[in-house]
Amino acid sequence: MSPRYLASRLAQGLLVLWIAFTLSFFLLYWLPGDPVITMLGAGGELQSFDPAEVARLRAEFHLDEPLIIHYLLALGDLVRFDLGTSIQAGTPVTEAIAAALPSTLALAALALAIALVAGIVIAVAATLPRRAWLRDILAGLPGLGVALPTFWVGLMLLQIFSFRLPLFPAVGTGTPAAVVLPAVTLAIPLSAIIAQVLFRSLQNAWVQPFVTTFHASGYTRLRLLLRQALPVALLPTLTMGGVLLGQALAGSVVVENVFSRQGLGRLAQTAVTGQDIPLVQGIVLFAAAVFVLVNLVTDLAYPLLDPRLRAATRTLESRTATAPAEAADSEGGSASPAASTARGEGVRA
Repeated sequence: MSPRYLASRLAQGLLVLWIAFTLSFFLLYWLPGDPVITMLGAGGELQSFDPAEVARLRAEFHLDEPLIIHYLLALGDLVRFDLGTSIQAGTPVTEAIAAALPSTLALAALALAIALVAGIVIAVAATLPRRAWLRDILAGLPGLGVALPTFWVGLMLLQIFSFRLPLFPAVGTGTPAAVVLPAVTLAIPLSAIIAQVLFRSLQNAWVQPFVTTFHASGYTRLRLLLRQALPVALLPTLTMGGVLLGQALAGSVVVENVFSRQGLGRLAQTAVTGQDIPLVQGIVLFAAAVFVLVNLVTDLAYPLLDPRLRAATRTLESRTATAPAEAADSEGGSASPAASTARGEGVRA
């Protein structure tokens, strides 16, 4: 991995963070309503509060400044790694995010683990049958998982496993059992995405020459699929790390509200409802930073896991390194005949 490529990826990541910050700032600024009035009392009118207190709060959060000045002040704070103070809670944004993060991390980690296992099982099960009709039915399951609304899945799981069969608690975050239903709800669309990509990769790997070679050597269909085709097909799913993490963070907003769980998702919903601009921007930037970091790690790890890409990268780097020398030799070679001609004419003269 060349330093130039790494610097380019870091620059792209910073650009993504700036775009996320800018879009969230202006979208929240243009929402109808007044964050200070919302903070002082839901449903209140401006005349109901002390004008001096309202003016003080607006000055504290730079809401009395023109839009562009407010944006530049917020951008300057971001450059100094200061996300500001929550308008609603009055606490630093970093503290609010840190307090909500463990619950969301536990939910997302369990959901991704369930999704990975379920996605692999579905993709392998859809690839293994020899009968086309059975293979088509199994291959259609991921599409159904993507189409199901997350909130509807959560409500159905609550109705079945919490109310009719009281196996898991309906709400809360106090016990390990309370995270099971939210994690399954969040894992269903994630596993569908993994299964779709992995199934296509398995189909491509299944027609490669090495599969035919191993099959001719006596490998059974299941052994060939698990030992040879699956490791090759899993590599493309690495590039989906950022997408899956983004899906998990976005889905946590719905899941945490359905199951009344505390976490980043519910914190984001509360912040948007209360027009808490610093807190919403902090959550958006955190999600964007995690997305950028996961994609960067994936890009760096992919050549280490795929020998073909590693060999291609070395070949490209060697060609790039030898190109200037070859160009110099070419220029020198093209100049030599001219010099020889000149010398020859000088001798004849």
